Amino acid sequence: MQPALAAAPIDRRSVVSLFSRLRTADGQSNSLPLYAKLRAMGDIVQAPWGGYLATSYGLCHQLLRSRSWRVPDSAWRARQDDAARWNASASRQMGDTLPMLNPPHHTQVRRSLGNVFDRQSLADMKSSVEQTTSRLLDRFEEELAYGPADFCALVSEELPVITIGEWLKIPPADYALLRSLTHDQVYTQELFPTPSQLALSDESTRQLREYFTALVSERRRKPGNDPVSSWLRVWDAQEPDREAAGEAVYALTLFMVLAALETTAHVLSSAVRLLLEHPRQLNWLRVHPEQIPDAVDEVLRYDAPIHMISRVAPEDTELAGVTVRKNEMVQLMVGAAHHDPNHYAAPEDFDIRRRASHLSFGGGIHFCLGNALARMEADCLLTALLERLPGLRIGAPPLWEPRVAFRRMITLPVVRG
Repeated sequence: MQPALAAAPIDRRSVVSLFSRLRTADGQSNSLPLYAKLRAMGDIVQAPWGGYLATSYGLCHQLLRSRSWRVPDSAWRARQDDAARWNASASRQMGDTLPMLNPPHHTQVRRSLGNVFDRQSLADMKSSVEQTTSRLLDRFEEELAYGPADFCALVSEELPVITIGEWLKIPPADYALLRSLTHDQVYTQELFPTPSQLALSDESTRQLREYFTALVSERRRKPGNDPVSSWLRVWDAQEPDREAAGEAVYALTLFMVLAALETTAHVLSSAVRLLLEHPRQLNWLRVHPEQIPDAVDEVLRYDAPIHMISRVAPEDTELAGVTVRKNEMVQLMVGAAHHDPNHYAAPEDFDIRRRASHLSFGGGIHFCLGNALARMEADCLLTALLERLPGLRIGAPPLWEPRVAFRRMITLPVVRG
């Protein structure tokens, strides 16, 4: 293992240049050399735009597990000078969702959800996920007969929205709209959203708010056996203001959809891409399908769906020899940390038998609520693919969305034979 790198003065232009390259499609297609350069700057690097960047696994793990470090909630956002960035309507809306809440508000909202995606719930959902997977692969196989088929469009973008849509009992006719709006909304969570991207995110957030506010109102008028109706019963019992209760349930429903679509779609497409790029490991996995969960974990380590997570210092704190002031933001560069040679042996190698820890689901009180659901979808997909479709290969280089925090593969052309 290499010794930990101490903090050192960094050329501002070097950091800006590196991130300029990261936020291109080419940079996203091969980000590992760029992350290596970032880690070489130190365990913690001053960001020219304000705050700091944590690059090592140990430091990222420490802050994610910390009970004192905070997330950038609505109050923090309201205090920032960059109003266009932090006080845009989409950003304010994100500040009210579960991942951006701090205790005690976070505790109250998290408790109201109950044991979503527990073992029994997942068992009840698995048969439906398997049927959906089979149906999507039928269509995918039909397209393969005529040439390259886009795995992203036909499978990985579809399975998560159908899964969460059926769970929430959302009309299937609305799935395409919600998927499209989610892709646009996520720009507000990026490191460098442009004015046009912020405008797009604001508009998609407006439409999502309109959609889910109407959904919550409908479930209040006609409650049923679905999560939204259940959350309404919980909030109506503890919150005398029905408007406030409805707002809380709206935020929960929005969060569930935003969290389920973008990240899970990436896990599914990334798993298929990496296994097709490593045919020996794919063939080994076909003989040892019981190791699929380990393969999914290595996919999550090697190419996490979220490469950057934000935390805010609760007080003046020294990190790796650098003093971070109270309320300053530290961006946890998970994509870089997952290839830290001080934590992983041969971190640049994709190895489905590695069985190593990762930070893809966060940590502490903000550990990903839907991690087990994402794993189940990936397990169902890989199980079916290994059984049904041998001889696949990538037909052309994937195309990537040019963004830093949230990974998104736009196309994955696959051919047979």
